[in-house]
Amino acid sequence: MKFMLLINELPEVYNGLDDAELQAISAEYIALMSDERVIGGERLQPAETATTLRVSDGERLLTDGPFAGTKEVLGGYYILDVADLDTALDIAAKTPAARLGGVIEVRPLVER
Repeated sequence: MKFMLLINELPEVYNGLDDAELQAISAEYIALMSDERVIGGERLQPAETATTLRVSDGERLLTDGPFAGTKEVLGGYYILDVADLDTALDIAAKTPAARLGGVIEVRPLVER
């Protein structure tokens, strides 16, 4: 089964961390990419770099940054090919965001 892990982080969680701590967290994310069950994934630029698009009456409406006001911001994602949901949850629990107050949404992909 294929799942997407949507990694929602608390933006301020990295404030005050020194370079060594930030590098250690980055290394954890990179290590997850070496797991053969992880078949894709990327880190996203900060939320303030986003452009949000809506279409109303056939006209595009653009907003700088994310439209929804939330505590967490989407920081990246992984795509997994695993046996079952429990395995996907085990991998999701290894993400630094999970232990640093963030939320990992684990969602099955529609397979064709």
